[in-house]
Amino acid sequence: MEPDFRQQAKLLKAFCDENRLRILDLLGSGEQCACILLEQLELGQSGLSYHMKILVESGVVDSRQEGKWTYYKISEEGSSYAISLLKDLTRPAPKGDRRCCIS
Repeated sequence: MEPDFRQQAKLLKAFCDENRLRILDLLGSGEQCACILLEQLELGQSGLSYHMKILVESGVVDSRQEGKWTYYKISEEGSSYAISLLKDLTRPAPKGDRRCCIS
């Protein structure tokens, strides 16, 4: 079965922005309310919403509503998948497994 490259790209995109990396760093200490993230980051509400949507859709972050507040945390399943994917994509080929076109 061929890997789902679209989903993999969506996941890796989540790590390709300085603001999202800062958000992940803050979430590393545990679940945070959006209001706390707004205080910690130099982002407006719409900017935070944009980045959180990407993080949640990638599967790396989980969200939950409590009243009018949204809380975010790092997804254990998403985190494990991201680590596994990065290992798989960057694993060197075994020695002696060289392929070359013969002219």
